[in-house]
Amino acid sequence: MSAIWKPHVVVAAVIEDDGRFLLVEEETEDGLRYNQPAGHLEPGESLLDAVRREVFEETAHHFDPTALLGIYKWPHPTKDLTYLRFAFTGVVGGYDPTAPLDAGIVRAVWLTRDEINASQARHRSPFVLRCIDDYLAGRRFPLDLLTEY
Repeated sequence: MSAIWKPHVVVAAVIEDDGRFLLVEEETEDGLRYNQPAGHLEPGESLLDAVRREVFEETAHHFDPTALLGIYKWPHPTKDLTYLRFAFTGVVGGYDPTAPLDAGIVRAVWLTRDEINASQARHRSPFVLRCIDDYLAGRRFPLDLLTEY
């Protein structure tokens, strides 16, 4: 009997303020990379709680999700992993400069779409630019699309 395939479920936040997007610069096995604040869904956690937690842990910003931006599937090109990303958009409601950032996070940074586009070689995945472009195109789905028991 073969093992059951399971994608890695992750959440991410696309946060824009005055034309700039909140990204994290993080250490990876491929060097420093840019990503949206993102991470794995933990057991027993709702998708909304997960994205709030990940944004705070990686940026020290409190995040209030307002819409689902999209659901994205990506098979990693060099690993036997497939990611299923639930991307949200919303607003930050505060910042705690005393909060430590997750291990591996070098810094949180606000960049324009042009700056993000120019740094594509350093993106953690193709999700980074695609999610921003979907956001800029006005893509939004109501949070009540999600049903969790």
